[in-house]
Amino acid sequence: MPRVGAFSSFPPLRVGPAERVFVLTGAGISAESGIRTFRDAGGLWEQYRFEEVASPEGWAAHPETVWRFYGQRRAQAATCEANAAHRALGKLETALGDRLWLCTQNVDDLHEKGGSTRTHHMHGELFKSRCESCARPPFEDRVAHAAIPRCACGARVRPHIVWFGEVPLGMERIADALHACDLFVTIGTSGAVYPAAGFVAAVKGRARTIYVGPEEPDNARTFDECRLGLAGQVVPGLFE
Repeated sequence: MPRVGAFSSFPPLRVGPAERVFVLTGAGISAESGIRTFRDAGGLWEQYRFEEVASPEGWAAHPETVWRFYGQRRAQAATCEANAAHRALGKLETALGDRLWLCTQNVDDLHEKGGSTRTHHMHGELFKSRCESCARPPFEDRVAHAAIPRCACGARVRPHIVWFGEVPLGMERIADALHACDLFVTIGTSGAVYPAAGFVAAVKGRARTIYVGPEEPDNARTFDECRLGLAGQVVPGLFE
């Protein structure tokens, strides 16, 4: 069973000079900056279920609606700023360098605004787009376009987002980082969304496993410690 309690009852985490840290962040850390979570408004957006505007099937059936949804998400996310937790993780990267692997389920750019430069966005990036057909790499795209743009090849441009039914990005790199880590920390996740919810099980028994969030996650039993509190309060003092 994990040790569960208020974050103030735990000492800061010490990272040894050769230890590697894997940090996974979820919607909770961004919600503290005002990012609307994927399930706001009961899972509906303008009478559409989120699965209808965040799936290949939705894109095929009504692409203009999907594009408008992500345009509105871009406009809203652009007004949000990094909070204390994002900034603390940026400072941790400065201290640890490539011994820190920061993986996020979030598609916003708040980690980058907080100073992180190596963030792996496993579910894609809101402020990037890509061609739905050709091999052109994803590109920065911060505009809430009124109409769906076209690639130079003639195909439509789509949001650089991992939709329901698609495989998260960089799973092999994530597996390598999990295998190499000595300390695994999850911040602001529900423990209900896979495959990310299974990462802690992949390192259990080999690495220390720490959860940070306002309440216990669905997979709480897999962690060594559950440090309860808001990310913006906990993360600045989480590491020595």
